[in-house]
Amino acid sequence: VQLQASGGGLVQAGGSLRLSCAASGFILDEYHIGWFRQVPGREREGVSCINPSDGYTTYANSVKGRFTISRDNAKNTVYLHINNLQPEDTAIYYCASRQTGGTNWCWGSYDYWGRGTLVTVSS
Repeated sequence: VQLQASGGGLVQAGGSLRLSCAASGFILDEYHIGWFRQVPGREREGVSCINPSDGYTTYANSVKGRFTISRDNAKNTVYLHINNLQPEDTAIYYCASRQTGGTNWCWGSYDYWGRGTLVTVSS
């Protein structure tokens, strides 16, 4: 199981980004994919997750309305679209996976993690 997050960068407040999580070594339909973020010195925060087999999604309250998670099963890739970026969104963003266990509820702990991608939002 391998995951690679990409798409981070430096953007101005109000801008948008699309982060990608490329998955390999497993079938996307069989795993939940979660996006998390972490600011150095602070706890990691879950922002969104998806059950790729049926598209069921969940969002943290802090990002609802600005973040959209989606998947392209043919490309084995999950995306995180971020609109109206704010300085408080500055963090390293990680994607992670875990087997679905037959449920579409994707919130909680994850088993496999990729290297993160840095998002920096300037005011």
